[in-house]
Amino acid sequence: MRSEAGPVTAYDDLPYTRGGTVDRSEVGALVQSAVDGDTAAWKAIVEGLSPLVWSVVRAHRLSDADGHEVYQTVWFRFAQHLGRIREPEKAGSWLASTARNECLKVIKSLRRLTPTDDPQLLDRVSEERTPEQSVLDSEEAAAQSERVRHLWQEFEALGERCRQLLRVLISSPPPSYQEVSAALGIAVGSIGPMRQRCLRRLRARLDARGAL
Repeated sequence: MRSEAGPVTAYDDLPYTRGGTVDRSEVGALVQSAVDGDTAAWKAIVEGLSPLVWSVVRAHRLSDADGHEVYQTVWFRFAQHLGRIREPEKAGSWLASTARNECLKVIKSLRRLTPTDDPQLLDRVSEERTPEQSVLDSEEAAAQSERVRHLWQEFEALGERCRQLLRVLISSPPPSYQEVSAALGIAVGSIGPMRQRCLRRLRARLDARGAL
């Protein structure tokens, strides 16, 4: 069995909100149906949980090529293990954890090829188009675009951990804290407080800039 929903455009151009409307409470039953060969159930899982997988990929700032490879690898591994997943209702956490591990593998391999370990260089802002820029270009009215641009500029100035967490949290449908924990390796009990700290930091930067 293989994924049928691989995107055909650069992943940075895909909105965080695109995807199916799968209910997290139904995931376990969908997985069981997919194990039994129900292609509609498989499609619902892929469409509904793809935004979560993409949010993890984005949080790790991979290139388009590496991002697509990780996406396909995650779904391939999910299909391979479909009948052996012990807790089908936690398929989202399984996908998030697998996506994180695959992203870290790619990053590790790239760092072996990078002639520097300077974190500022390794964490540099990508020159490629980002989802934020696409939103600004295509969906925001002219009067609002400057304010939104300021928002994302200050967002990019946050620390790496805050950017990763907020990117995953804004995927739709909203991920559970268990899925966020699996995606980023953050303890479930730390996610809420960390989210609040990151949002307060972002608001403070925007207040200082007069962008709110």
